[in-house]
Amino acid sequence: MKKNLGVVLIFITIVIKSQVAIGKTSVTNNSVSLEFADTENKGLIIPYVETKTGITENGTVIYDVTDHKMKYLKNGSWFDLSIDTTGQSDISIQQSKSEMTTAKTIIGNNTSDTSTGILVLSDSNKAMILPKVASPHINIINPAPGMMAYDTVKKQLAVYNGTVWSFWKP
Repeated sequence: MKKNLGVVLIFITIVIKSQVAIGKTSVTNNSVSLEFADTENKGLIIPYVETKTGITENGTVIYDVTDHKMKYLKNGSWFDLSIDTTGQSDISIQQSKSEMTTAKTIIGNNTSDTSTGILVLSDSNKAMILPKVASPHINIINPAPGMMAYDTVKKQLAVYNGTVWSFWKP
C-alpha cells in the first residue's frame, strides 16, 4: 500500500509541475505553463542581478542593479525594457548572501532541462501569463523595483524600475 501511495504521489508531482497556477486553482488553457490570478493588485518581481556575466539563455529577464533597468536577453544581446534612467533599488539585503547556484525550479514536461535560472519554464509549446492588473501604476501600492505585470486597461506590459513604470505594447 505504501509503495503504491509513493508512486501516486510522484505521478501527482510530475503532473502538477507541468502546469502551475498561482493564486487560483487551475490554469485557464492548455497553452500555459505558469499563470497568476488576476484578483489582486500584485506583480511578478524579476530577479535582481549584480552581474550579467555568464547569463547566456535567450529569453532571460532580469533587473540589472548596475543601472536599475529591466532587461531581457535576445540573440545574445541585452535589451532595455525600462527606458527611464532614474531607477533605484536597495539590494543591501542580498549583498551579504551567498548565491545558491543549484537553486532551480522547472515547470513543464522537460524536468531534465539544463538551462540556468531559478525558474525555468521547460515546455516548448506553452507560455507564462503575467499577473493581470488594471492600471498597475495606480493600483499596485508600493511596487518593488523589478516588478512586471500586464496592464489590462492599456493592454500593455508594465515594468517598474524602482522609480517609474514603463509600458510596452507588442
